[in-house]
Amino acid sequence: QVQLVESGGGLVQAGGSLSLSCAASGRTFNGNVMGWFRQAPGKERESVASISARGDSTYLRDSVKGRFTISRDNAKNTVYLRMNNLKPEDTAVYYCAGSRTFVLPTNLPTRYQYWGQGTQVTVSS
Repeated sequence: QVQLVESGGGLVQAGGSLSLSCAASGRTFNGNVMGWFRQAPGKERESVASISARGDSTYLRDSVKGRFTISRDNAKNTVYLRMNNLKPEDTAVYYCAGSRTFVLPTNLPTRYQYWGQGTQVTVSS
């Protein structure tokens, strides 16, 4: 059984930082892209970041460029999201996702077959 387990969410003041982790088990994702999505109340799920199988190519949505960094440790089957200078509009449930077939960064949720349960990130103003 494949599982993606996120950790590291919480409450932080605007301008603060958080680091999210997503540990995968039941399957190795070393050969596939992994990503982070988020969903705020009343809004659709949106792509935040994704990273290629080898970790040498990344995608970041425009609103987080310069503030967020995605990375991965294939030896640990884990992907990370470092979030700096957080803003209230970053408040959402953050989901980790893994693809079964794609290797290059993609922001399309339909290209990910495995999803974590989500972790809440709340940024107060």
